[in-house]
Amino acid sequence: MTATVERVEPAPVVESVADRRRRNRNGVLLGFVALVAVVLAVTTKPGTVTFRLSGQFAETPLNLALPAQPLAWIGAVVAVAVAVLYVLQKLPARWAWVLWALLATTFIFTFLSWAASGKVFPLTNQFQGTMSFATPLILGALAGVLCERSGVINVAIEGQFLVGAFAAAVFATVFGNAYVGMIAAIGGGVLIAALLAVFSIRYLVNQVVLGVVLVVFATGITGFLFDQFVQDDASAFNNPDVLQAIPIPLLSDIPVIGDVLFRQTILVYAMYAAVAIVTYVLFKTRWGLRVRAVGEHPRAADTVGINVLRVRYQAVLLGGVFAGLGGAFFTVGFGGSFNKDMTAGNGFIALAALIMGRWHPVGATLAALFFGFATQLQSQLQIIDTPIPGDVLLMAPYLATIIAVAGLVGRVRAPKADGEPYVKS
Repeated sequence: MTATVERVEPAPVVESVADRRRRNRNGVLLGFVALVAVVLAVTTKPGTVTFRLSGQFAETPLNLALPAQPLAWIGAVVAVAVAVLYVLQKLPARWAWVLWALLATTFIFTFLSWAASGKVFPLTNQFQGTMSFATPLILGALAGVLCERSGVINVAIEGQFLVGAFAAAVFATVFGNAYVGMIAAIGGGVLIAALLAVFSIRYLVNQVVLGVVLVVFATGITGFLFDQFVQDDASAFNNPDVLQAIPIPLLSDIPVIGDVLFRQTILVYAMYAAVAIVTYVLFKTRWGLRVRAVGEHPRAADTVGINVLRVRYQAVLLGGVFAGLGGAFFTVGFGGSFNKDMTAGNGFIALAALIMGRWHPVGATLAALFFGFATQLQSQLQIIDTPIPGDVLLMAPYLATIIAVAGLVGRVRAPKADGEPYVKS
């Protein structure tokens, strides 16, 4: 007598109403992007688009000439295929990011084929400019990640940038050393972070309002000091040395990639390290677990013996270190002398990258690179005289941020206790 084993069928996965709505919105968005790609492909002029690769590895630039129309159509076909695969749910949900990455890459090539047909597009300059624009954004976004993962909203990144840039320029000039300027910038970023921490954690001030006030304060104090002391004697206070590139042996000799990534200043290398360190600390250490715990459930963290306020102080002040370094990039890292309001709202863009990156160090880094890419792209296209106004291109990152915050590219949720002051009962 043999026993009969009945096969138990797994229960079907029931899609929630919210997930279905999000999937439908994503499908509409993907379809719209695919339609735009097709329109671009149809209107691409005959000719070749030449991607110029240059750098230290070659005495003469390498020009890669490709037919513009076929390249545009390849991108358009891939965009349509991505939209169809998503709508038909042919890939597991965890692979959705692959579709978005593929769509973004092919759409960029379709757009470049349309905009630069018959012209030379300096691809290496595009990559180098992306790194330059993205470096302070990444450092500022990391500062925001640390703050908001612990439950403190940091709208004051712009103020930290300004004070850091000002301190770096003045101290680097006075001491004749750009590295002293970097240390001073860290002090400036930590100073604004300390004000944010004290007033939001100790005195329970509304964190969004406080952040705006600190930005206004930083703008006012740096502008006042610049007008009263720095402007009239720039040679003594506002003539800093700019950090020089330090090529990494062997790695800097890699064609294109070596020039872009490994022939940089110590500040850019510090940014690389910061991304790895913050990611590791937040997700692989006990302190990182405590930071995430007080940002999600501070009351529960308190009941198991975690000092919520102390952890928040530590996270905010550590974030000030990275924001200060981001401010140093505007002076000793790239631009040289300090000018009033020279950060030009980059602190708010870093905050947008933080949200777009879903409060994750790696996600925020990728979002900041996207912002840097779009900013450099509009500069490049203005140089080669394309039919699209550069100001229109500057809208793209902000539009993408709105789309991300609206939840059209997946669930975007801040830490549960973000912005909520904690009072120990």
